[in-house]
Amino acid sequence: MTSPALRAPVKGTAPDRATAAPAPATATPAQAGTLGVGLGWRSEIDIVVERQPGLDWVEVVAENVCAGHLPQSLRILRERGVTVVPHGVSLGLGGADRPDPARLDRLAETAGALGSPLVTEHLAFVRAGGLEAGHLLPVPRSRDALAVIAENVRIAQDQLPVPLALENIAAQLAWPDDELTEGQFLAELVERTGVRLLIDVANLHTNRVNLGVDPAAELDRLPLEALAYVHVAGGRLVDGVWHDTHAHPVTEPVLEVLAELCARVAPPGVLLERDANFPPPGELAAELDAVRRVLEGARRS
Repeated sequence: MTSPALRAPVKGTAPDRATAAPAPATATPAQAGTLGVGLGWRSEIDIVVERQPGLDWVEVVAENVCAGHLPQSLRILRERGVTVVPHGVSLGLGGADRPDPARLDRLAETAGALGSPLVTEHLAFVRAGGLEAGHLLPVPRSRDALAVIAENVRIAQDQLPVPLALENIAAQLAWPDDELTEGQFLAELVERTGVRLLIDVANLHTNRVNLGVDPAAELDRLPLEALAYVHVAGGRLVDGVWHDTHAHPVTEPVLEVLAELCARVAPPGVLLERDANFPPPGELAAELDAVRRVLEGARRS
């Protein structure tokens, strides 16, 4: 999947702030130890996110905001008491190089400016030798790579002012001779570092289609007690390959993986991601309601 930070903005999709009806105030879910149901904040739909009824929290791509000049929409949400979590896409903790101190400083400053309870990044390889991949690529799941990545995570944790959570990624390929599954790799990384997990159920579905990985088996391997929150997103199938586009509606198989996760643990938060081809506000609300139905169904069972 192309990094959201590398996508060109889409204009003209949000209603005028001056004419939009005010949203009801909400208490900060993090005060109760949970995040609730959230939506990815994007500048193209900032007003839509502001006015989305029943929204508990938002996540923002960290590289798309400046700590010293936060967008008005994010300031409004913060003043309303809505939790905002910065989600990084370029730290590159899965590479051989140590984390860039300047990137860590910027992520730390963003978390501070937003008053965030945690920050998140990807377990991904994004650059080597100064060259940027422009994608979130899978790491080799070897024990040698695990030792390097664990040290990268510890360095990041030492420099960040709040806890760090790492996300599993969508993949269209795997490294040869992997010694561990992704679930096993993440479990050992949690054991070594205490890092928290951001589980993307859409990415688990992507890897099922593209790589034949069983999402239920991977969930069984994960230390779900380390779960920080969950991502849900849409995609589409093209010539037998699932593309994690974040530009299409969430499909039923993805919601089924969410239900599988909820059968094992009550997630502290679930967030809907959308990065392009933004639908009308009502369609976004319907997708959020579908997520809520899965959560309600798990609570009743």
